[in-house]
This record gives sequence, structure tokens and C-alpha cells, in this order.
Amino acid sequence: MKLSVVIITRNEAAVIARCLESVAWADETVVLDGSTDGTAEIARKCRARVEVSGDWPGFGPQKNRALALAGGDWILSLDADEWVTPELRAEIERALAAPGDKVAFRMPRLSSYCGRFMRHAGWWPDHVTRLFKRGQARFSEDRVHERLLVDGAVGTLKAPLMHEAIRSLEEALEKMNAYSSAGALAQLERGRRSSVAGAVWHGAWTFFRTYVLRAGFLDGREGFMLAVSNAEGAYYRYLKLTLLAEKQERGNRE
Repeated sequence: MKLSVVIITRNEAAVIARCLESVAWADETVVLDGSTDGTAEIARKCRARVEVSGDWPGFGPQKNRALALAGGDWILSLDADEWVTPELRAEIERALAAPGDKVAFRMPRLSSYCGRFMRHAGWWPDHVTRLFKRGQARFSEDRVHERLLVDGAVGTLKAPLMHEAIRSLEEALEKMNAYSSAGALAQLERGRRSSVAGAVWHGAWTFFRTYVLRAGFLDGREGFMLAVSNAEGAYYRYLKLTLLAEKQERGNRE
């Protein structure tokens, strides 16, 4: 079975080499790039096939574009800040050799936040379905928090996919701002509305769920930092939704 690895990138020069080196054993690696840094050049040096994307339609649509470029019997979809361990590689190879009735496989993902691998706060085991037979799955069209839609049975691997989710507090703030904007726009397009009070409630609930219900406190300082970051993301997403809806309504009246 031929395996294609597909990766979408936007200014991932700091991490793309690690990702590509971890899957150098695959039959094909395709990078769909929309960067302004040196990501494409690094990817080519790692012997990946690089295709350039001129626009950014959101994570779901962009990942589906990347899928269309792959020629393998099976697809492994990765983010640039993820990497495959030798143990996971061995499991993937065994799964491809004898998939049985499975058309896709999920795997646990171990993610780090500001240098600490998180074992609580809803971040572990964080199963993600990333390995699938070509033609049997595609991503949802969501701008953020896209999902893989699988037509068939899904198996489970045991070895984790590694993920350096947040490298620094500065990156956490940048991602929170970008994701809250994209999330607010997606909710507006679905016809949803909010308010300042709703934004405050969602932020408070997200902190409580992350830090208390999902035991983020067991991850020490970083668990608290993550809970605050998640709460801010929820607060700003719903606040931005409120302001976008008001702007839309003013435009409709005019």
C-alpha cells in the first residue's frame, strides 16, 4: 500500500523540518504551502513535493485541497507542528499491511503547551483520526476546528502522535486572536448571535471546565495558563461574534 503524507503550511519554517524528517519513510510527502517565510524552501530540501496556494479559505477547505494532490492508497494528514515517532511509524506500517475492515485509524495525540506535555485539561489522550484510505474520508469545510468525515469503520492505534501545540506565551496570544476571529466569523455564517454577557459566561465556563472538570490543575503552572488562555479565546470569540453581528445588522439597515 502506497502512503502519502499531506501537510498544509503557513509560515512554519521553525517546525516543518522536524515534521517532514519524521515521515521521510513514506512513499510520498505533499506540502500545500501559503507561507511568506522560508517554509517552502525547507520542505523542498526535505524532499517534499511543494505546491503553492494563493489564498487561504480556512483549515478544512485547505486540507481538502491537499488531499486532492495526493496519489497514495492511504493518506496520513499531519499539521506542521506534529511529528511521528518510530513507535507510531511501526503501528502505521502494521495497520497498512493488515487493515481488515478499517478504512481509517485514529491515534492519541500528546501535545505540549509552553514546553510542558499536558496530561490533563482535555488535552490527553485527544484522539485524532489522521490515517485513512484515499476516497473514504474528507475534512469538513469548517474554517477552524475542522473534522475528518469518514465513510466506514475506524480503528485505534496506541502510540501517540507528538504535537508542539504552543511554543511560547506570545504564540498562545497570537493563536487565540486568530482562532477567535475565525471562530466568530464561522458562527456568524451559521446565523448565531451572542452578547457581552454571553461572552463573559462562555469565558468563565471554559476556565472552569478546563481547570476543574478536566483537572487542568494537575498540570501545574502550565495547566493554569492553558485554562486562562482557553477562557480568553472563548470570551473573545463570542465578543467578536457580538460585534460582527451588530455590524452586519447595521449594514442590512443601510
